[in-house]
Amino acid sequence: MEFKEFEERASAIVSPRGSKTEMVHHAVHTIGRDFTVADIEKKCPAVSRDMIRTVLKTMQKTGEVECMGRGPGALWKKKGNTSKRG
Repeated sequence: MEFKEFEERASAIVSPRGSKTEMVHHAVHTIGRDFTVADIEKKCPAVSRDMIRTVLKTMQKTGEVECMGRGPGALWKKKGNTSKRG
């Protein structure tokens, strides 16, 4: 009976919608240099690589970041007005 109660409580804990996106945004805005997807993965271990790529692509479309290169070692660079948030 106790395990079932724990299971019910654990399944009720859900991260708020958009929180992983916000974690990636925060990591990008606080990093003090050009970065790779692996750098963001280290700062956001709870976020999948696919989610990080999705957020970076969205940020690229809005002009916040720019990808310089291709492949897993590609560098990303912040663009425009990127004042630190947090």
